Amino acid sequence: MKVVGFSFVRNAVRNDYPVLESLRSLLPLCEEVVVAVGNSDDGTLALIQSLNSPKIRIVETVWDDTLREGGRVLALETDKALAAVAPDTDWAIYLQADEVLHEQDYPAIRAGMARWRDSPEVDGLLLSYTHFYATYDYVADSPHWYRREIRIVRPGRGIYSYRDAQGFRKPINKKLDVKLIDARVYHYGSVKQPAAMRHKNETFGRLWHSDEYMQAHIAAQKLSNEEFDYSQIDSLQPFTGTHPATMHDRIAQQNWQYSHDPRRNRYKFKDRIRRIVARLTGYHLWEYRNYKLLS
Repeated sequence: MKVVGFSFVRNAVRNDYPVLESLRSLLPLCEEVVVAVGNSDDGTLALIQSLNSPKIRIVETVWDDTLREGGRVLALETDKALAAVAPDTDWAIYLQADEVLHEQDYPAIRAGMARWRDSPEVDGLLLSYTHFYATYDYVADSPHWYRREIRIVRPGRGIYSYRDAQGFRKPINKKLDVKLIDARVYHYGSVKQPAAMRHKNETFGRLWHSDEYMQAHIAAQKLSNEEFDYSQIDSLQPFTGTHPATMHDRIAQQNWQYSHDPRRNRYKFKDRIRRIVARLTGYHLWEYRNYKLLS
């Protein structure tokens, strides 16, 4: 069974992405990992090269900074990496630069790929998510955070990255038929010091909004001298599991603290109903599903 990983990244140093940890978590599962490295000005290319792994294949790309609609450029960069995956590959595993796999899930991932390899009706495999927030000690647990997403797909079927690269679609704008496997993605995109988180939001805002909008937004923040306010989160819970091994050194270097009372939440009435129904029945009301889950 041939398995290839793929990812994309730009300005990983400036935005403090755990991209090396992400790629290292892919390597044991893959014969090759394709990384689309966008035009950066902070040493990102050298950072990826520092992995010094024969499995890593870098594809240098140039981002279209004129795209300002729904983060579309993120999907286009994902597509560039996927297009570089060899057509004879059985499965392609996708991670973004702030997503990491846990080694405890490798057996389940391998088993899922082997089980559904010869089932042509299965377009991809669905993984669950753990979203870390503020520090490595808390996870976001409100219904607004997606529970699952496609991270393993079959190359050569015209599958493409959808919207802002959260998931995938197939021609013509059809949802993928997928199977759920007992593995998860550890998402660290919201683990930063408040000032760094504000900078990240400003950077990403430029992928959605015009220069005029962002200039006004940044100017307003400078006048208020505000950093990112983590206390506005609707609900968090302490993380009681273990982190992927590739994250241990980064976590040991964490240089700020944040505390949260898990009894306090800011749920709207609709979200309270969603949580009650999910707890009692296992059904998640109004959940966004960018896939068709096969029974």
